[in-house]
Amino acid sequence: MSDSVRVTRNGGVWEIVLDRPKANAISMAVSRELSDTFCAFRDDESAQVAIITGGGDRFFSAGWDLKAAAAGEEDTDAASSIEGGFAGLTELWSLDKPVIAAVNGMAAGGGFELALASDLIVAAEHAECWLPEAQIGILPDGGGVIRLQRRIPRALAVEMMMTGRRMSAAEGERWGLISRVVPAADLMDAARALATDIMTSAPLSLRAIKAVVNTTDGMSVEEAYTYMRSGQIPQYRACLDSEDAIEGPRSFAERRAPVWKGR
Repeated sequence: MSDSVRVTRNGGVWEIVLDRPKANAISMAVSRELSDTFCAFRDDESAQVAIITGGGDRFFSAGWDLKAAAAGEEDTDAASSIEGGFAGLTELWSLDKPVIAAVNGMAAGGGFELALASDLIVAAEHAECWLPEAQIGILPDGGGVIRLQRRIPRALAVEMMMTGRRMSAAEGERWGLISRVVPAADLMDAARALATDIMTSAPLSLRAIKAVVNTTDGMSVEEAYTYMRSGQIPQYRACLDSEDAIEGPRSFAERRAPVWKGR
């Protein structure tokens, strides 16, 4: 792993730092590094929650490395060959563990799309998010054009994509896009506290929740129920048939903390 992507493991929590001054831009090489990191997190049975953040306090990420692209150094179609797509997360459908984006500054373009691909967003008070792609003749096809309209009102999402309008952290919290907004100095503590709260739940329950939420998105309630019960979401059945599903009620009855085994 290079200095551009640093990983710190604290128990079941992986802290992933994208540190590529000055703006934490994501080249194809960095996308591959992030892909390797998120895939390793996925495959490590001891890993439970990941936190992705940016180095410094000005940029979470400016997204795609436009300077390298303009110099002809980047093959923009190469992201499709990377497991997980752009930034290694935006199309990593096999990752069923929770990811928290700790947005420490500006999240522009692909940087915002990286945050949108996470399950939860915690942001510093000064953070801003926007999608400027239409202003440079492309579109936010790293997930922004699909995900943003599902997370905030459609009209607002379309306005942001068509005009490049910036959303402050406070506005994102009002729309429910961002879970928590905190002073910059408290950002990582807030993200770690959220990760700790998440890890009090059973690991298989977390995977099942993420899988059901993601696979039934856009369905009617009846369709979602039918699909959930159809056997096509293996995490759902694995959770209900697990030892942890027995341990949870037993620990409650015995008035003690549950001991999760992840099986």
